[in-house]
Amino acid sequence: MSEDRQPNVSDFIRALEAGTNPETRTEIDDASIRRRFPHLAGVEVVDAPIRGRGGPVPTRRYMAAEAERAALVWIHGGAFLTGDLDMPESHWVALELASRGVAVTTLDYRKALHGVTFPAASDDALDGWTAAVATAVEWCGIPTRGIHIGGASAGANLAAGVCLRLRHSGRPLPAGIVLAYPFVHPEVPPSHREIPVDVPRFLPETVRALNANYLGDGGRRDDPIAFPGMSDPAGLPPVLIVNSEHDDLRASGELFARQLSDAGVDTSVTVEPGTAHGHLDQPGAPAALRTITTFAEWLIDRTQVQVLG
Repeated sequence: MSEDRQPNVSDFIRALEAGTNPETRTEIDDASIRRRFPHLAGVEVVDAPIRGRGGPVPTRRYMAAEAERAALVWIHGGAFLTGDLDMPESHWVALELASRGVAVTTLDYRKALHGVTFPAASDDALDGWTAAVATAVEWCGIPTRGIHIGGASAGANLAAGVCLRLRHSGRPLPAGIVLAYPFVHPEVPPSHREIPVDVPRFLPETVRALNANYLGDGGRRDDPIAFPGMSDPAGLPPVLIVNSEHDDLRASGELFARQLSDAGVDTSVTVEPGTAHGHLDQPGAPAALRTITTFAEWLIDRTQVQVLG
């Protein structure tokens, strides 16, 4: 294990709050991505911000020219600290899914910076979901009951939390849930897997620091909305989880899959070989493309079987 691959959470937060993102990338703007991947040229992208209870919630809609066969509300990750609608895990993933027949609405959310803590991001995700399903037929032609939800890492946490909040309030649930390398427990579950020395780590102390920052002073580690892995997930819709192979947080995704299955939820879980956490944030990478294809096929199949008959 290489300690220099262990991030200093406090320094990272201070840099973000000072307006400096240590992970800024310049090769991932929309024009660059469309030049690299000509098959994405026909995907229409429209910014469609909504007003949530905490202020504006940036959202973006993606549709291809062909008839859409499924629809997804998608939430990016970033440890509740960073990320936006332009990062590949949001923008490129949505472009690729749309090119495969899945209409996508991407959501942003307030980050755990400058005193913002849980449940701000969860509120934004729920408000974004509510707005998307309210206009589902308008933006994608799929009935409201056929809209899926999903996310990556912290976004997977927020997506699962939205489903639990909908279930608790008796509101209609999504048609299905797709989660990439989910981050849904307050502690990293025990694992004895070897992680390659050149892979960034999520060691227990890092996860505890990130979660403490997200919760703030008033949050509870056993809150099932903050950490859906602490919930009774019975009654949730079908779930597909794709984990990264060389990822400390893979143990969280695998444990959540067992919890879902034990509760009677239709659950599929797989591992993308050779990948580290965040592999969907790499435009064009073969493993990222495989995961996107897996998601698209699962979403379209679920929509055809459960919704459109």
